[in-house]
Amino acid sequence: MTTYNDIGIESTLDWARIRKLMIIGIFGAVMTFIGDFILGFRTGDESLSGLEQKLSSYLSLEDGQIFLSAVLGFIGIPLEGLCYFSIYRLIAPYSMKHAHLYRAGIFGYLMFGGCGVHVPCLACVFFYKYMNAARPETAFDDSIKFGLYFLLPGTVMLLIFFVIQSIAQISAFAKRLTPYPKWCWIFCMPVGMAVTMLLKFAGNNALASALTAAWISIGNLWMFGGLLVMMKRAEKT
Repeated sequence: MTTYNDIGIESTLDWARIRKLMIIGIFGAVMTFIGDFILGFRTGDESLSGLEQKLSSYLSLEDGQIFLSAVLGFIGIPLEGLCYFSIYRLIAPYSMKHAHLYRAGIFGYLMFGGCGVHVPCLACVFFYKYMNAARPETAFDDSIKFGLYFLLPGTVMLLIFFVIQSIAQISAFAKRLTPYPKWCWIFCMPVGMAVTMLLKFAGNNALASALTAAWISIGNLWMFGGLLVMMKRAEKT
């Protein structure tokens, strides 16, 4: 029989600690949301299209805004990741297999979310801004190359762990391997993120751009907030 290291977490549910972790997770998600909102609240050049139009919207960013957005995510994203252990605690007493997979996703989020994706993303914005000032004719192509070298590897790794984490969580909740009702599987990041991305259809709109830039932090707010609201019902079971 396969066994899993429980990394010192008790099999009994410590609701006070779970609640505390979720509240801290919301705080981390709000920090990240603010950073993403600062980055995204602007419109692109209407004469351009696709990614080039999106990048053009960042040209009006002050260096201080880029730095603040990077720092808020640099701190907020690891806070979110550490607080995923609240959900790990909910799953572990019922299914160590699901908990083990979910925990692998947590480690991936901690390793690649902040330093692997968020900060390099802001570095790409910074690079494009100054390349556009120096050599506008090649700025877009050079920025794409920069992103492929320094942003894409971390993004791919984060995506792999994110998929593992999301599948483990949705499966555990849907199979009633937590104290929550089955339908509470909807309180997961992919649902909040998917609903937020529907705003892409709003076109070149500053508010929609800001919210879609913050889609991951909104997914975290949806997940932690929903599970907190349903916690008293889960405790009764």
